[in-house]
Amino acid sequence: MSSNNENSTVLDRQAEKVKPPSMYQVLLLNDDYTPMEFVVAILQEYFNKDRENATRIMLNVHREGKGVCGVYSKDIAATKVEYVISHARKAGHPLQCVMEEV
Repeated sequence: MSSNNENSTVLDRQAEKVKPPSMYQVLLLNDDYTPMEFVVAILQEYFNKDRENATRIMLNVHREGKGVCGVYSKDIAATKVEYVISHARKAGHPLQCVMEEV
């Protein structure tokens, strides 16, 4: 017959093995060619930012060389990166979008 202490120890060990999935931040990188207005539109369309926040992030990209668009699970982050790069290339812009683990 097992005691509660033994059961809680097993549960504690199981809880230690289960960790939340890694999260990834999606970043836009500055270049000298992509129009600022296009970057704002990308942020509004793909990252659901209002105009004020999209403009703030775009200015970070412009001034700091990169800007964080949001933090997502790996699959969602990867999909957003693909969409942004595809949209930018179709529009003829070299905008770079990357993801990195946080």
